[in-house]
Parts: sequence; structure tokens; C-alpha cells
Amino acid sequence: FIANVSHELKTPLAVMGNYATMLQQPGISEADRMEYAKAISHSSRRLAGLITNILKLNKLENQQIFPKHEAFDLSGQLCECLLQFEDAWDVKNLNIETDIQDDVRICSDAELLRLVWNNLISNAVKFTPEGGTIGVTLATDQRNVIVSVSDTGCGIEPETGKHIFEKFYQGDTSHATQGNGLGLALVKRVVDILNGEISVQSVVGEGSTFTVKFKRT
Repeated sequence: FIANVSHELKTPLAVMGNYATMLQQPGISEADRMEYAKAISHSSRRLAGLITNILKLNKLENQQIFPKHEAFDLSGQLCECLLQFEDAWDVKNLNIETDIQDDVRICSDAELLRLVWNNLISNAVKFTPEGGTIGVTLATDQRNVIVSVSDTGCGIEPETGKHIFEKFYQGDTSHATQGNGLGLALVKRVVDILNGEISVQSVVGEGSTFTVKFKRT
């Protein structure tokens, strides 16, 4: 774990250091200056996100975060989380398909569940190619509340699927610069703490569907 953390910290720090050095060169153009500054800003945000996720995961794994069980509107929360990524899906011209059952209220920790939906939707946007489709569904049966987030992205190899919820595991290294390998580990830990289940179904070249299931209370 320490070796992985060190590696993940070194990458954005190296980028920031290199661009900071380039910014000090005399006579650089305004366009280059802006490009270097943006690169430093992007890497600093990535570094901050990594540190935040490490701290969250540490607290979750050491049971320093105790879930709050309060009634809230899950339907509304899912819609709010999805809309936060509107700019990102517009850039890639993605199709958004939703089938969210109205007025589904549950008793759970709203803040922790928001982390789950944000991570799953963010991954769907990241791995879906331009013009692809993302789906978000919410349904209930007599015993369960079921949320699914799907995409038409690259899919997951069977071997990768066995490790997908492990810390720092990134099966698709072509997207490694967009994440830090902790998102799904956080998701899995939150779902476990809230006594839920998470599963993934995937076909390489066709896409993936993550399904989260909670008992109705």
C-alpha cells in the first residue's frame, strides 16, 4: 500500500515540478505560459483528490466513519449526481438514458451514498467513447432497492473484474491519468458499511454495468 501511494504521489508532483521549471524560462509565450499553468493546476487537483481519497478510505477501513441513518429521497439524489456531470457528457456527446423510479425514499447515509453514485457515474463518463451511452436506473422490489449505472465503453477483462474493487488497481492503464485507482475501493467499502451489495457485469468491447443493491427499510 505504501509503495502504491508513493508511486501515485510522485507522478503529479513530477509533472508539477517539470512545468514549474518550464514556467521560469525567459521569453516564453503567453500561450505556453497558460498551457503550463493549466497542467500544474490539473496535477494539483489530481494530487488533492488522491490525498482526500486516501484519508477517506483510511477512515472507512478503520471504522472511524459511522454511518448516519436518515430518511432521504434517493430518486432526487441520483438525478442531482447525474446532472453534476452534464458538462462532461456534453463534451463527449454522450447519450443519457435514465429509468429512475419516482419518490424512492430510503433510510441510510446520504453523504456516503453520494460518494458511491459520483464515482460510478464519473467512471461511466470516463470510459465511454464519444457518442456512446450511459444509463442510470433505480428500481425497487418487495425486498430491495436496486441502482444500476451502465456504459457502452471498453468493458472489463474477466481477470480485471476479479480485482476491480482493490486499492490502486487500474485495469485500463490508458485512462490511468484520469483517476487514482481508489474510487471503486471507496465505493466497495461504503457499500459494505451500509450493508449493501455491489456487482459488475461486463462484456469487453461492449460496456459495463455496476449494480448496487440495498435491503428496503
